[in-house]
Amino acid sequence: MTETLLREMRGQLRDGGLRGYLLVRDLRTGEELGIEPDAQLPSASLVKVPLALATAERIRRGELDGATTLEVRPGGITTPGPTGLSRFRHPARVAVDDLVYLSTCISDGTAADALFELTPPDRVTRILHELGLHGITVRHTVYELSDTPEERFDGAQAHLAHALAIDAGTSGRGHRVPQLDTTRANTGSARAWADLLQALWTPSSIHSEVAERVRGLMAHNLMRQRLAPDFASDAAIWSSKTGTLLNLRHEIGVVEHADGQSFAVAVLTESVVPASRQPGAEALMARVARTLRDHLRQL
Repeated sequence: MTETLLREMRGQLRDGGLRGYLLVRDLRTGEELGIEPDAQLPSASLVKVPLALATAERIRRGELDGATTLEVRPGGITTPGPTGLSRFRHPARVAVDDLVYLSTCISDGTAADALFELTPPDRVTRILHELGLHGITVRHTVYELSDTPEERFDGAQAHLAHALAIDAGTSGRGHRVPQLDTTRANTGSARAWADLLQALWTPSSIHSEVAERVRGLMAHNLMRQRLAPDFASDAAIWSSKTGTLLNLRHEIGVVEHADGQSFAVAVLTESVVPASRQPGAEALMARVARTLRDHLRQL
């Protein structure tokens, strides 16, 4: 029955123009269901969760002070983006703690890169390893995500950038677009992201205060158009982070049910449709993930 379900879900993703890489895990029993959960994909803005974790851990160790303010100036640390500090017209001083909030909860790329100046990408990866978390690699800042072919075309030609993203890859996951090349990009698999979620929600190697801080940030994530409609309710809390880059649409999160059950959900997708806005694909991602969760609840 499980194999039949997985085959059906693969077919639905394919018919909807998506290549999907998913893992849903019961955090209490460890039982899980997945579709190619070990494939490595570029992380896009999912990287802001390890960044928040590394920053919170360094604050706990006394290496950083969350109350320290940093000046962010237009023309300085300015990562293009639709929200947050990248839209500011004047210099601002922002505390490290508040930069973590902006980076994680509204996916502010400029705030993230201010944090990366304090904890560079390779340091974030080392901290993950120190905490026993492997399979997620952080190689570059968020600014590099803003330098893709999509930014070089006007809105009417965005489909050309997506066509390049879809067609210019190799079987070994190399890519002519550096941000999509898994040997150069920030990367992680659905399993690795689920492992990170499990470590945050059932902390052992991660200090409980640090885990609580990151969980709280994910609970207040404002980007809720993707999986939240199928997981959030009056009887369930959905805490998550999205990631979007060219034809990639990702979301990782944990759904905590009122009856005590909790599930880690990691959904990574590649669209084969050259279009920037695909609400149907986002609804499909959520439907497939919820179907896997529902099946686990019945086991």
